[in-house]
Amino acid sequence: MKNPYLSIIIPAYNEAARLPASLEKIAAFLRNQTYSAEIIVVENGSTDDTLELCRALQPRIANLTVLHEEQRGKGWAVRRGMQSAKGAYRFICDADLSMPIEELPRFFPPLLKDAPVAIASREAPGARRYNEPEYRHIIGRIFNWMVRLIVLPGLQDTQCGFKCFRADVAEQVFPLVGITGWTFDVEALFIARRLGYAITEIAIPWYYNAHSNIRVLRDSLHMGTDLLKIRWNALTGKYHAPR
Repeated sequence: MKNPYLSIIIPAYNEAARLPASLEKIAAFLRNQTYSAEIIVVENGSTDDTLELCRALQPRIANLTVLHEEQRGKGWAVRRGMQSAKGAYRFICDADLSMPIEELPRFFPPLLKDAPVAIASREAPGARRYNEPEYRHIIGRIFNWMVRLIVLPGLQDTQCGFKCFRADVAEQVFPLVGITGWTFDVEALFIARRLGYAITEIAIPWYYNAHSNIRVLRDSLHMGTDLLKIRWNALTGKYHAPR
């Protein structure tokens, strides 16, 4: 598809158990929409059958592209997907669909008036969390407090895995994203705001999924270090928009 209205980018690491069903749900939803769309799965470094299963779905799911990267890291996969996308709006989507796909139209026109960046929020007024263990919620709030303190004041939930970037914004932001792990989206939002783009938080219903690739203690330490790296990069002038 040459110029779709929407690109859905799905980073995929060891998602053989969940992603095929999610792709079927996304495809069924898109068939009932009036806009054109492409789905881009970026599989990176999986040790299961994620790549093969996704490729097997391509004959059945229109406009499904499956990319393979050897290097692991959610940030790496999303950056590759964003740079391969052709949509006027580019939506990052977690493979588990912890946010129901029916919420998707709320992130771009006509329901949302041309916001440069729109992010799903589990903390904005009206949001609902379902089945999340209390300790995970507490850890998430501590990390968000650090995010607001160090790099992104005012944003209540930077880590939910559903975010939409207008094409011109994505094409300026993602070439500058250097973090390949979980904190890539904080960096992307920091760059977008630094370039003058407004960020809209959208309250969503969110369903906790126990099958997660994140390791809370180890990854939390890395993510905290990444926040300092983002601040250092800003101080040393690494976040200038490409010409």
